[in-house]
Amino acid sequence: MIVFDYARLENEEKELTVQSENPELWKDQEKTNRVMKQLTFVRDRLESFRRIEKNTEELILLAEMALEENDAQTFNECLKESDTLRSTIEKTILEASFKEKHDALNAIISIHPGAGGTESCDFASMLYRMYTRWADASGYTWKELDRLPGEEAGIKSITFSVEGPYAYGKLSSEKGVHRLVRISPFDSNARRHTSFASVEVMPEADDDVEVVINETDLKIDTYRSSGAGGQHVNVTDSAVRITHLPTGLVVTCQNERSQLKNRSSAMKILRARLYERMLVEHENELNKIRGEKKEIAWGSQIRSYVLQPYTLVKDLRTSAEVGNAQGVLDGALDPFIDAFVKWNVSRNKK
Repeated sequence: MIVFDYARLENEEKELTVQSENPELWKDQEKTNRVMKQLTFVRDRLESFRRIEKNTEELILLAEMALEENDAQTFNECLKESDTLRSTIEKTILEASFKEKHDALNAIISIHPGAGGTESCDFASMLYRMYTRWADASGYTWKELDRLPGEEAGIKSITFSVEGPYAYGKLSSEKGVHRLVRISPFDSNARRHTSFASVEVMPEADDDVEVVINETDLKIDTYRSSGAGGQHVNVTDSAVRITHLPTGLVVTCQNERSQLKNRSSAMKILRARLYERMLVEHENELNKIRGEKKEIAWGSQIRSYVLQPYTLVKDLRTSAEVGNAQGVLDGALDPFIDAFVKWNVSRNKK
């Protein structure tokens, strides 16, 4: 069960308020911005809790009056309001479970097909569509950063960002190998195929996060982009590949026509990967941030999407399942995100 850590937030608000009122703080603009941003975050969360508490008390009072006066219309309105309040409480409880700073950050997601050939490349594109549909429905914004199209269909790899409150905290539930079972549209004999794709989710390091990247540690290559994008994309060296020599991390970006824009996007991805690496080293628990590295094949999946001979999506960690598989692939991910958050909180208490 997830509960509001109300006292902790109130203490944190007091401590941050004291810091913000210290004249010495304002001599360091970077530290000032960090403290004020955290103070705003804590106050907003406390205000959410207080608003829920106030609305709950008012709703109970109104319902009691409606019962005393036998006012069916008002009581029915109270029931409708209670449904709205319940949704607000569930959302606030979900966000209250995110206690790490990086949970509140934007997310950068990379999807790669695994065993299954063209079928897996198509599955990777289905997952990309699913996440962008979820982002749209959740009021988040997303941007494609890099794409490598498949030879026949789908995508060989794709990286994109999702921006909004707790984007990383929510989408971290998606890290791992995903499995699809369906009648393949690429099989002339209409046989059932199983395919796999991996999803990597990283927190996007914001301006408050210190990630030191020395230019001397970078090897930057430019080359001609491939795939869609018009003639200009294919005749100029606009694509960028950056290798971080100390760690061996390699990122590429070729979506934009401008080499400068591609370099900027590649640096954003590299910064996110280095930040993730910092978190792993700091906590000394690889599984807590990135999840165990597994082969993109049978036996290592976190979730299965079955379209034939029946329809079912099941998460193998939480046992959450939904019969409307197409609805999930259309972006209805909240049941799995909610179940994962509760499961993860319960697991970390042990």
